[in-house]
Amino acid sequence: MKKFLLVLSGFVGLYAKAQEELKKDTIVVDTVKHWSVLGKNSLMFNQAAFSNWVGGGANNVGWLAGTDYNITYEKGKDLWENIIVLNYGQNNTQGIGMRKTQDVINISTNYGRQFSKSWYLSGGAGLLTQFAAGYEDGNNPEAKKISNFMAPGYLNFGLGITYRPNDNLTVTMRPANARWTLVLDKELQLAGNYGLKQDGDSSLLQFGFLGTALYKVKLMENVSLTNTASVFSNYLDHPDRLVVAYGAVLNLKVNKFLSSNVTVDVLYDHNQIQKTQLKQTLGIGLAYTLNNGVKRSDRKDSQWWLKK
Repeated sequence: MKKFLLVLSGFVGLYAKAQEELKKDTIVVDTVKHWSVLGKNSLMFNQAAFSNWVGGGANNVGWLAGTDYNITYEKGKDLWENIIVLNYGQNNTQGIGMRKTQDVINISTNYGRQFSKSWYLSGGAGLLTQFAAGYEDGNNPEAKKISNFMAPGYLNFGLGITYRPNDNLTVTMRPANARWTLVLDKELQLAGNYGLKQDGDSSLLQFGFLGTALYKVKLMENVSLTNTASVFSNYLDHPDRLVVAYGAVLNLKVNKFLSSNVTVDVLYDHNQIQKTQLKQTLGIGLAYTLNNGVKRSDRKDSQWWLKK
């Protein structure tokens, strides 16, 4: 009887160990997911108040809400990167009223198939527009309207190559790219607006070269700088009139939920206005960053949206 119990306990021990090893193997197999998500949701505020202030000034309060996500799939030679940037902000100044300070919708997707180290044959699409109407005279709603949702809206479709040596640098060059400008607000469908050929036109199709770049750098602990740039040349009409855009976001992280952002955007587009456009914002407030790493396969806890 003692021998039987001894043998039985041995089998139970071996079975438990086998189950433990099987469980470990199962976990390894289950974690082979290749999605990564890096996202930031923020709500920034700025405010100024004056009372009997000899230097002058007007009471004002403003806010800026933003969402910035990078969702990437990497497996073998496949690379699929998706970027979603949504920003909207307003400022209310005493005696002036509510004005829009930030407004952007920027969504893009790019798929690549690796043909050499860090190099991919790629194809992708992008949408750039805004949420609400924009006006002359500092976005004064009583002034002339100059833009609106999908007026303009820019759709890009193209084929080319992508260089991505690491997660901090991505460069895409598309020698074959269609750029479709949409003006869906009838009030803005006037000849010359955003390159429209005649009154009543709602779109303009261009074909040319598009180059884009993303570069992220950590300046110091909790301080990072994200640079984006793009250039487009239309083969069909005035290829020398480049559409050039540059954006920088300086992020100063206080803790997990508090941060400060400084943004700078520079744009030149001959079809919009024959001047260099500049926009700068500063805000401090709530921010939550979701960072599940680069490789989903490395961490099971990053599979929160992939439930079996």
